Amino acid sequence: MSTPTHSAASAVEFFAARLAHQTDPADLAHARATGSGPLVVDVRSDAGWAQGRIPGAVHVPLAELDARIGEHAPSLDAEVVVYCWGPGCNGSTKAGLVLATAGYSRVKELVGGFEYWAREGFAVVSDGGRSRSAPDPLTAPV
Repeated sequence: MSTPTHSAASAVEFFAARLAHQTDPADLAHARATGSGPLVVDVRSDAGWAQGRIPGAVHVPLAELDARIGEHAPSLDAEVVVYCWGPGCNGSTKAGLVLATAGYSRVKELVGGFEYWAREGFAVVSDGGRSRSAPDPLTAPV
């Protein structure tokens, strides 16, 4: 089986599209720290939200997203980052599609989801309070 030849332009298009529609925990944390942070939407279940979430995020379960996003992002031009559990969950991909289909043009998916936010040592909030774990050396420099 041979590998098809791709042009540099094709690679540029692919990577530019990924960066336009995805962000990682470090970039999201930086944007929030500089005051230019987007609306962050947790699309997990009530149980997931109670267990832990990104501080300042709003909770709109995926099944309710289409009907309720206007409560938090009334403008289709709003910058929105959606997240779910982690890389093994495609809830944030589905949420991004829901929002893009509804006309939101500045939607990004959080790469790694809540799992990598927490593993990189960023603060989390649960129904029990706020906490922060040491960064996992496999995901962030120690």
